Amino acid sequence: MKVSSKRKLIQMIAVSLIVNGAIPVIVYNLLTDYYSSFVSLLIATLIPLGDNLYHIVKYKKADAFGLFMLTGFILSLLAFVLGGNERLILLRESMVTGLLGLIFIASLFFSKPLIYHFAIKFTSEDASQQKGKFERNWEIPYFRTVLRIMTAIWGIALVGEAIVKTILVYELSITAFLAISQLVFYSIIGAAIIFTIVYRRYAKVRLDKLTHIQ
Repeated sequence: MKVSSKRKLIQMIAVSLIVNGAIPVIVYNLLTDYYSSFVSLLIATLIPLGDNLYHIVKYKKADAFGLFMLTGFILSLLAFVLGGNERLILLRESMVTGLLGLIFIASLFFSKPLIYHFAIKFTSEDASQQKGKFERNWEIPYFRTVLRIMTAIWGIALVGEAIVKTILVYELSITAFLAISQLVFYSIIGAAIIFTIVYRRYAKVRLDKLTHIQ
């Protein structure tokens, strides 16, 4: 990864931590003097949602994180309608990550795991060319093993994030949870990304050797 790309990634994460973590904490604490804890929390969680909707409108496309936040907000509203409380609102994103993690794990029992389809879509602008390459590589047992391992790791990471945050939401105060929840999210997802990058490089070297032998 180039230095400029790393700097841009760090800036993006820093801004996200401020918008999704620090600002909601401040807003929540200010509003609790005037509204109930539930209403204050609901308003505070509108901030990261609004930020992502702004980016969707600005760039004319729905990014994965924006859809993630929107789905989480819909789940929080559903929890409210069903008589939910503050803890359920705080867990709205984890409901999504947990569900997505289960989908990753479930895809291991299908002919091709979820990472296979993601890789085709995001690793090349020429989807047809990339699909043909992946279909050829899929005939190699090692390639299938690599994609299944990656899928399993992401499934475990996403489900693990949901479990950790579910435990924390009942152990910490609302203010403390708002402050550290994004750190937990980025730590776990960051670890999964680093694993993917390192393992992919290692696997590519070995796959190149196997294809040359064949």
